[in-house]
Amino acid sequence: MDTTTTPTISFENTEIAFAAKSDKQLKKANFLYGIMGKAWIVKMGLKLTPLAIRWHIPFTRTLIRRTIFQQFVGGETLQETARVADTLAGHNVQVILDYGVEGKEGEANFEHARDQFIQVIDYASTQPNIPFMSVKVTGFARFALLEKVDAAMRAESGTLIKRYLAAVEKLTADEKTEWHNIRTRVHQVCGNGAAKKVGVLIDAEDSWIQEPIDALTLIMMDMFNKDRPVVYNTLQLYRHDRLSFLKDSYSAAVERGFILGAKLVRGAYMEKERLRAVQMNYPSPIHADKAACDRDYNEAVEFCTAHLDGIALMVASHNEYSNLYTTQLLDRMGLPHHHAHVHFSQLYGMSDNITFNLARSECSVSKYLPFGPIKDVVPYLMRRAQENSSMSGQTGKELEFIRKEMKRRGI
Repeated sequence: MDTTTTPTISFENTEIAFAAKSDKQLKKANFLYGIMGKAWIVKMGLKLTPLAIRWHIPFTRTLIRRTIFQQFVGGETLQETARVADTLAGHNVQVILDYGVEGKEGEANFEHARDQFIQVIDYASTQPNIPFMSVKVTGFARFALLEKVDAAMRAESGTLIKRYLAAVEKLTADEKTEWHNIRTRVHQVCGNGAAKKVGVLIDAEDSWIQEPIDALTLIMMDMFNKDRPVVYNTLQLYRHDRLSFLKDSYSAAVERGFILGAKLVRGAYMEKERLRAVQMNYPSPIHADKAACDRDYNEAVEFCTAHLDGIALMVASHNEYSNLYTTQLLDRMGLPHHHAHVHFSQLYGMSDNITFNLARSECSVSKYLPFGPIKDVVPYLMRRAQENSSMSGQTGKELEFIRKEMKRRGI
């Protein structure tokens, strides 16, 4: 593609941003974001909604389905996500499937979650518009064991893999068996993704269980990313150590001869991370301010785009500048916006002004689309409501674009 003919990107174009939304859907989005802009309503909803579900209060599920569920979730089943995926495909937007059910403890539940992830991969492999799926390792691993391995790794020295092997060796016999089962599940999911040509995005987790997840993900990349990117690690750049970790991971990829899959996010657990650091009296892993986070994020984008021969980059961001900056870097290098190793993504129901305008500029871009039974995805929905009410200016920005398009349409 001749990059000089690439359409100019403007995230202000609401006609393109909301082309997939009917007048009715636009009005509903306006109503929902208007509610999420009222902190007291969100606070009350966060307390009452899970209780209403648990107590089977009449009409609760119907109300949730017709409001926040439709805005942020693709459906209750894989088959229901097809309608959303087809609509997005009509606007050159792809889908990342996420089985949005929160992890439940116990080997039987872990095995069930593994089976669900594999089922998602099998389904995605039959759909031309679903190149990726997302996995949380806590979906099939006991949190306390991840925490124990993480702590043991931090007490060791050397490379990530060397520290990982030493930490696993210190587990009890029963724990080693349990850890073998965890690694087997990760291997089965990633292996199925490789066989079916579906990318597997390993989600980031709390910093105090992230070390073993990083190690497992790197091992899976070494196994399955030799010829094409299959497995991606998620790096939360609000952590002040992640930029150096990205560079170390790339060095390991070069040494071992695999493609590094790097999904870059800013992060989702900032308040919890800082609070735990204070309570347990250790240095916070989070940047002191947003400017430092933004600096590291954009530097990570620079590093990845400078090494696209060995890094498959996913810019998973709702920050307009970071998305635009990525396209500008590609332009400077004379590379097409749909470069095989560059992908963009935003959450379904948010930042349509970014997603659809990137698609119009021929970028490879997707919506992160969770699905699952209403009662099981309520925790995910509560996070979306909480994040939108707490993210500085996010709700106001969404409303500004929605109302601008409503005015343009005269509705």
